[in-house]
Amino acid sequence: MEKEISSSDEEFTGDNFEDTSSIKVPKLLIDQIIGQDHAVKVVKKAASQRRHVMMIGTPGTGKSMLAKAMAELLPKEELQDILAYPNPEDNNNPKIRTVPAGKGREIVMAHKMEARKKIQSRNMLMMFLIFGIVMYSFYVGQLLWGIIAAIMMLILTRQFMPREEALIPKLLVNNFEKEHAPYIDATGTHAGALLGDVRHDPFQSGGLETPAHERVESGDIHKAHKGVLFIDEINTLRIESQQSLLTAIQEKEFPITGQSERSSGALVKTEPVPCDFIMVAAGNLDAMEKMHPALRSRIKGYGYEIYMRDSMEDTPENRKHLVRFVAQEVMRDGHIPDFDKSAVAEVIREARRRAGRKGHLTLKLRDLGGLVRVAGDIAHAEGAKITTGSHVLAAKKMARSIEQQLADNYLERRKDYQLFSKTGTAVGKVNGLAVMGSDSGIVLPIMAEVTPPQSQSEGRVIATGMLKDIAKEAVLNVSAVLKKITGKDIIKQDIHIQFVGTYEGVEGDSASISIATAVISALENIPIDQSVAMTGSLSVRGDVLPVGGVTYKIEAAAQAGIKKIIIPKSNADDVLIEDIYKDKVEIIPVTTISEVIEHSLVGSKKDKILKKLRDLTDMKFNVAVSESDSISSPTSSS
Repeated sequence: MEKEISSSDEEFTGDNFEDTSSIKVPKLLIDQIIGQDHAVKVVKKAASQRRHVMMIGTPGTGKSMLAKAMAELLPKEELQDILAYPNPEDNNNPKIRTVPAGKGREIVMAHKMEARKKIQSRNMLMMFLIFGIVMYSFYVGQLLWGIIAAIMMLILTRQFMPREEALIPKLLVNNFEKEHAPYIDATGTHAGALLGDVRHDPFQSGGLETPAHERVESGDIHKAHKGVLFIDEINTLRIESQQSLLTAIQEKEFPITGQSERSSGALVKTEPVPCDFIMVAAGNLDAMEKMHPALRSRIKGYGYEIYMRDSMEDTPENRKHLVRFVAQEVMRDGHIPDFDKSAVAEVIREARRRAGRKGHLTLKLRDLGGLVRVAGDIAHAEGAKITTGSHVLAAKKMARSIEQQLADNYLERRKDYQLFSKTGTAVGKVNGLAVMGSDSGIVLPIMAEVTPPQSQSEGRVIATGMLKDIAKEAVLNVSAVLKKITGKDIIKQDIHIQFVGTYEGVEGDSASISIATAVISALENIPIDQSVAMTGSLSVRGDVLPVGGVTYKIEAAAQAGIKKIIIPKSNADDVLIEDIYKDKVEIIPVTTISEVIEHSLVGSKKDKILKKLRDLTDMKFNVAVSESDSISSPTSSS
């Protein structure tokens, strides 16, 4: 069912190597990005033309890395420093000046040196004056009055003499010795950090106040001047911040003022501060719905929108890219040993598993990089000079997600309380399979019972278990074909369907064949083999349609002690279970509900229902892939 990858299999990489130390890693980040060829082309164009970009896709597919790579492509020679100067005409309106990168530091240092010289000269003059007054009063016999006069002169001088420090400009943006254009990650920042702010001054008078230009703090939009401003989950920004961001993008300059109305900084507003940045906005699909429409329109009208791929084809060339990815992760970490061929092979095998799609490799490389680092940590702890395949296998057990740990806890709890059976037979009870999160399977017991109708007008289908929209629709779709399948008038009876132990709710339609099997069993009083578990969506014509997460569902069933697992035949090539489960379960691919009944129901009474089902499913038609069944949890995404 699946192609094994071993250290002697040269085809899996398309290249020959001993360990990742011999793999050449590109210097530029743009050349290190894997599997996002379209996005790379767009980013290169956007960088050359200074266009804004919006990236939408699954977390961990390389959005922030693309933004960093974009900053590397921008010309360094265009960088500027930004200075804030005191305004003698209006203290609360500091002046702004831009100079070439590196010059701002020189200007501030020159002003500091000049101020220091003036202070030293003034202090020397004051010391001679005070010394002269004290000596004169001593000779005339009025020493006490001379000391008092010296103190008064010192106080008056400090109060009324101009302070040279107040004239030193403040360096708001410093690009001294920057190798690349700035890359600023403004994800999750509040308004002051994003747009700039003015510090509160408790001493607002009496000569003790801090000059207004000294209290000005630049925002991320100003630090990203001539560079890249990256904001992930942009829809989480307050609507006011998004409007200000839109203004900054349009005008390419934005004055800094106090963000708190109660602060003394609210009185201060600088001249417009340059912020000519390239905006890279990112997020999931829901980011577009909650994003300020004018801001999105600005990006869309003057830039590019990119949908990030979450998988790539499983080809020798792409497997070779994954070898380089492992080498890149080892180099970036700097504390883990290099990976040999067996270790890389296991990482690629896991990339196949996590793709959840036949003939593909996952591009959720952040999660895959986590596996690489855990495997390297295990090897480092053992004092190994090379990370091997056994270290990666150990890492897969150690680096389990919260959903996987919760799923294991669910299985143990359900075993203890016998919420599902793995031996014997039962009428109206079936072992369904579900996915928790994105990488964890779980056994989902489903029960059905037929009773006289509660309503005198008609029977009803009553489903419990905190079902969400897609799951409710799946139940209705199944109930709509039950009469045709069984030949019985179900209007004259109620059908109760219970999803057992689903306290957090059920979403998806991959329990459709499980529901249909349980209800048919209850209607016809035919037992179901409890050593069987199943997953699959059901069409209105009785076809079993493909679902997601079959690998994780099969592993969960095997871990629970289930012997046979029924899956859609369309998903057969998606199965990439771990070696430890291969001898524990029998996988049965099916195409119609009649095959499901044949492999799950027991007894001679099933022959009659099988004939009806085969007659119903003689005509076949193709339907698009349906969503997988999932159990919501505090850590799972909706």
